[in-house]
Amino acid sequence: MLLHDALDTSRREGSLLTVCHLDIDHFKDINDRYGRDAGDRLMAALAARVQASLRSWAGGDDVAARVGGDEFALLLRTATLRESHHAVERVLRQVAQPCDIGLPDGPLSVTASIGATVFPYDRADGDALLRHADQAMYGAKQAGRNGYLFFDAEQERRTKDRFVALGRVQEALDASEFELHYQPRVDMRRGRVRGAEALLRWRHPEQGLVGPSQFMPLVEHTVLGVALGRWVLAQGVAQLAAWLHEGLDLTLNINVSARHLQEPAFVDELAALLAPHGPAVAGHLVLEVLETAALADIDYTCELMQRCRELGVRFALDDFGTGYSTFTYLKRLPVDQIKIDRSFVQQMLDDRQDHAIVEGVIALAHAFGCEVVAEGVEAPAQAARLVELGCDAGQGNGIAAAMPPERLPPWIQAFAGMPAPDPAPPSDSL
Repeated sequence: MLLHDALDTSRREGSLLTVCHLDIDHFKDINDRYGRDAGDRLMAALAARVQASLRSWAGGDDVAARVGGDEFALLLRTATLRESHHAVERVLRQVAQPCDIGLPDGPLSVTASIGATVFPYDRADGDALLRHADQAMYGAKQAGRNGYLFFDAEQERRTKDRFVALGRVQEALDASEFELHYQPRVDMRRGRVRGAEALLRWRHPEQGLVGPSQFMPLVEHTVLGVALGRWVLAQGVAQLAAWLHEGLDLTLNINVSARHLQEPAFVDELAALLAPHGPAVAGHLVLEVLETAALADIDYTCELMQRCRELGVRFALDDFGTGYSTFTYLKRLPVDQIKIDRSFVQQMLDDRQDHAIVEGVIALAHAFGCEVVAEGVEAPAQAARLVELGCDAGQGNGIAAAMPPERLPPWIQAFAGMPAPDPAPPSDSL
């Protein structure tokens, strides 16, 4: 009832209400050492101390109530969050003062841990506010005791939202709402299609077609992300096998997350996917690994890649230039393809540094005997300059956006090469 009234006052006056849960540290040890009578005397003295730390207000007083053997609930009215912190610190200082309860050893000093939450920043109801304060108190205990911790309502909301979102992704996977679209990769010099990249899409019932940037960051480091990766790999391999069976000769790039790649059974699962299709499918499959993921554990990654290559699979290093590759790492990594990150390609005609990075990556790929692919090609002028620099392979919306699998074969048949670029400034003007 007191909490309900205090919440009404807070709403009416626009003040803050700090709900606290205070627990005396190591109180059981005091009972065990000095006996229950001494413990009772200590708690009576501490209750008076806590009460003395409270303040009176025009609309009512702060409130403290003993809710357990060594626990108190406090309702503190404040005007600002800073005052809330000061009020909690004041209570802790009062509790920590030496307490004379007639022990032979003299005055006894104890400490407390306090968890707190502040209404209306925490918009929960009364029972939930008490639970949140209790949750924060346990956090203060875990942090070493003799201190306080405020419940982070916003963090709690984000955590709950994250779990809800993860659950929705799981539901989408179970309901077959995901699908793969395929973006062509073309030879910009010779005007023919070399392959495609499988890109994940979510056919959301309310939002329509949703790209991976809207949900992959949420799941990529989770078990659900691994499950989604397994689905992508299985769908992509099956589609590649179907295209090869139909006489469509192309390689297929499939992205593999760092978490999925590090699964102990990754190579065995990949072998099981490829086994029904024979060596041709494996030979046309390229697994794309982010540069930063490949270098996180270079020894393990190299060993895993070699085992996959024994199955006939090849590897591409994705988003190259955004990580921290060294010549030593590149020499060790068994990669067949290096993909220039789109952020460099898109500005290469206007930015000297981006142009230099693109030129350097192309030279580096050639030096290590790797195919180099430019991502994010948006304009014929970019394609023409890339070809001049020695990068023949490209993909991007300027060539073709990712498309459903049934649209790729007719698009390949209709592809007539890159359009001529508009007149561009000479390269020395960059």
